[in-house]
Amino acid sequence: MNLRQSSVLFSRIALFIIYFWFGLLKVIGQSPASELVRGLFEKTLSHVPLLSFGIFIALFGLFEMLIGILFIIPGKERLALRLFFIHMVMATLPLFTMSGIWTRIFVPTLEGQYIIKNLALIACALGVASVMPSKKARETPQTVVLE
Repeated sequence: MNLRQSSVLFSRIALFIIYFWFGLLKVIGQSPASELVRGLFEKTLSHVPLLSFGIFIALFGLFEMLIGILFIIPGKERLALRLFFIHMVMATLPLFTMSGIWTRIFVPTLEGQYIIKNLALIACALGVASVMPSKKARETPQTVVLE
Protein backbone atom coordinates (compact mmCIF):
# COMPACT_ATOMS: atom_id res chain seq x y z
CA MET A 1 0.00 0.00 0.00
CA ASN A 2 1.53 3.32 -1.05
CA LEU A 3 1.28 6.64 0.81
CA ARG A 4 -1.69 7.89 -1.22
CA GLN A 5 -3.68 4.70 -0.59
CA SER A 6 -2.76 4.77 3.10
CA SER A 7 -3.78 8.42 3.41
CA VAL A 8 -7.15 7.81 1.81
CA LEU A 9 -7.78 4.72 3.94
CA PHE A 10 -6.85 6.61 7.11
CA SER A 11 -9.06 9.56 6.06
CA ARG A 12 -12.03 7.23 5.51
CA ILE A 13 -11.50 5.57 8.88
CA ALA A 14 -11.04 8.93 10.63
CA LEU A 15 -14.23 10.32 9.07
CA PHE A 16 -16.10 7.18 10.12
CA ILE A 17 -14.86 7.37 13.72
CA ILE A 18 -15.56 11.08 14.13
CA TYR A 19 -18.98 11.06 12.50
CA PHE A 20 -20.20 7.82 14.05
CA TRP A 21 -18.90 8.64 17.53
CA PHE A 22 -20.09 12.25 17.64
CA GLY A 23 -23.43 11.24 16.11
CA LEU A 24 -23.88 8.50 18.69
CA LEU A 25 -23.20 10.99 21.49
CA LYS A 26 -26.06 13.13 20.14
CA VAL A 27 -28.41 10.15 19.90
CA ILE A 28 -27.78 9.06 23.51
CA GLY A 29 -27.96 12.62 24.87
CA GLN A 30 -24.29 12.92 25.86
CA SER A 31 -22.93 15.37 23.27
CA PRO A 32 -20.99 18.36 24.58
CA ALA A 33 -22.15 20.14 21.40
CA SER A 34 -25.83 19.91 22.37
CA GLU A 35 -26.13 23.55 23.40
CA LEU A 36 -24.50 24.69 20.17
CA VAL A 37 -26.91 22.51 18.19
CA ARG A 38 -29.82 23.80 20.30
CA GLY A 39 -28.88 27.40 19.48
CA LEU A 40 -28.81 26.64 15.77
CA PHE A 41 -32.09 24.71 16.03
CA GLU A 42 -33.80 27.61 17.77
CA LYS A 43 -32.63 30.06 15.08
CA THR A 44 -33.60 27.86 12.14
CA LEU A 45 -36.07 25.03 12.79
CA SER A 46 -37.85 25.65 16.09
CA HIS A 47 -40.95 26.86 14.22
CA VAL A 48 -41.44 23.49 12.44
CA PRO A 49 -44.54 21.80 13.90
CA LEU A 50 -43.99 18.49 15.70
CA LEU A 51 -40.21 18.89 15.61
CA SER A 52 -38.89 19.21 19.12
CA PHE A 53 -35.22 19.71 19.87
CA GLY A 54 -35.03 16.19 21.31
CA ILE A 55 -36.29 14.67 18.06
CA PHE A 56 -34.08 16.95 15.97
CA ILE A 57 -30.84 16.18 17.80
CA ALA A 58 -31.52 12.43 17.67
CA LEU A 59 -32.19 12.63 13.91
CA PHE A 60 -29.14 14.85 13.44
CA GLY A 61 -27.02 12.31 15.33
CA LEU A 62 -28.37 9.47 13.18
CA PHE A 63 -27.58 11.56 10.07
CA GLU A 64 -23.98 11.95 11.29
CA MET A 65 -23.72 8.23 12.03
CA LEU A 66 -24.98 7.43 8.52
CA ILE A 67 -22.32 9.70 6.99
CA GLY A 68 -19.64 7.89 8.98
CA ILE A 69 -20.88 4.45 7.95
CA LEU A 70 -21.08 5.45 4.27
CA PHE A 71 -17.44 6.59 4.30
CA ILE A 72 -16.24 3.08 5.10
CA ILE A 73 -18.49 1.20 2.66
CA PRO A 74 -16.71 0.80 -0.68
CA GLY A 75 -18.76 2.29 -3.51
CA LYS A 76 -20.77 4.61 -1.21
CA GLU A 77 -18.22 7.43 -1.15
CA ARG A 78 -20.19 9.68 -3.53
CA LEU A 79 -23.28 9.55 -1.33
CA ALA A 80 -21.14 10.02 1.78
CA LEU A 81 -19.52 13.11 0.24
CA ARG A 82 -22.87 14.63 -0.75
CA LEU A 83 -24.26 14.18 2.75
CA PHE A 84 -20.95 15.32 4.24
CA PHE A 85 -21.07 18.65 2.40
CA ILE A 86 -24.72 19.19 3.40
CA HIS A 87 -23.62 18.56 6.98
CA MET A 88 -20.70 20.98 6.63
CA VAL A 89 -23.06 23.75 5.55
CA MET A 90 -25.25 23.10 8.59
CA ALA A 91 -22.25 22.77 10.90
CA THR A 92 -20.69 26.08 9.85
CA LEU A 93 -23.88 28.14 10.05
CA PRO A 94 -23.30 29.10 13.70
CA LEU A 95 -20.13 30.97 12.68
CA PHE A 96 -22.37 33.42 10.84
CA THR A 97 -25.72 33.20 12.62
CA MET A 98 -25.00 32.93 16.33
CA SER A 99 -23.46 35.27 18.81
CA GLY A 100 -21.01 33.87 21.31
CA ILE A 101 -18.89 32.10 18.70
CA TRP A 102 -16.32 34.91 18.49
CA THR A 103 -14.77 36.83 21.40
CA ARG A 104 -13.52 39.40 18.86
CA ILE A 105 -12.46 39.35 15.21
CA PHE A 106 -10.36 36.25 14.39
CA VAL A 107 -10.57 35.05 18.01
CA PRO A 108 -13.10 32.23 18.26
CA THR A 109 -14.53 30.83 21.47
CA LEU A 110 -14.13 27.12 22.21
CA GLU A 111 -17.36 26.55 20.27
CA GLY A 112 -15.96 28.54 17.35
CA GLN A 113 -12.79 26.45 17.38
CA TYR A 114 -14.95 23.31 17.41
CA ILE A 115 -16.59 24.53 14.19
CA ILE A 116 -13.41 25.79 12.50
CA LYS A 117 -11.71 22.40 12.99
CA ASN A 118 -14.12 21.18 10.33
CA LEU A 119 -11.58 22.47 7.82
CA ALA A 120 -9.51 19.37 8.67
CA LEU A 121 -12.54 17.14 8.03
CA ILE A 122 -13.09 18.88 4.69
CA ALA A 123 -9.45 18.17 3.78
CA CYS A 124 -9.95 14.47 4.60
CA ALA A 125 -13.13 14.34 2.51
CA LEU A 126 -11.40 16.04 -0.40
CA GLY A 127 -8.62 13.46 -0.17
CA VAL A 128 -11.21 10.69 -0.45
CA ALA A 129 -12.87 12.47 -3.38
CA SER A 130 -9.53 12.95 -5.15
CA VAL A 131 -9.06 9.22 -5.75
CA MET A 132 -12.57 8.45 -6.91
CA PRO A 133 -12.98 7.76 -10.62
CA SER A 134 -14.79 10.48 -12.50
CA LYS A 135 -18.40 9.85 -13.43
CA LYS A 136 -17.42 9.89 -17.10
CA ALA A 137 -14.73 7.26 -16.54
CA ARG A 138 -17.24 5.02 -14.76
CA GLU A 139 -19.80 5.36 -17.56
CA THR A 140 -17.36 4.75 -20.42
CA PRO A 141 -17.43 1.08 -21.31
CA GLN A 142 -14.06 -0.60 -21.19
CA THR A 143 -13.16 -2.59 -24.26
CA VAL A 144 -10.73 -5.41 -24.13
CA VAL A 145 -8.57 -6.10 -27.18
CA LEU A 146 -7.59 -9.71 -27.55
CA GLU A 147 -4.55 -10.43 -29.62
